Amino acid sequence: MIIQRQVMQGALWVRLYSTRKTLPVLTLYTKEVCPLCDDAKEVLIPYRHRFKLEEVDITKPGNNQWFRQYRYEIPVFHFNGQFLMKHRVDVPALEEALKKWEDSNVA
Repeated sequence: MIIQRQVMQGALWVRLYSTRKTLPVLTLYTKEVCPLCDDAKEVLIPYRHRFKLEEVDITKPGNNQWFRQYRYEIPVFHFNGQFLMKHRVDVPALEEALKKWEDSNVA
């Protein structure tokens, strides 16, 4: 089954195709004002069709564990629940994680 979706990148619409029904989850641990997080999200744009991005605000009630663990480290990323990178997007590490997931989840 082909799933079709259009994504806006700047002023250009890009059509993306995927045969997968589910995508891996990339979790971004962040806070309300985080310029480094904003920069990291910009770097992720070309990869956004390959994962679902979830953001966790470490300053919100109930996120005390993440605040204690990451308050001086954000942005921090987990890939499907496992630590992947921090401070910036490590593109080779992200590409490797995505490739491993895609290879193990052949449609």
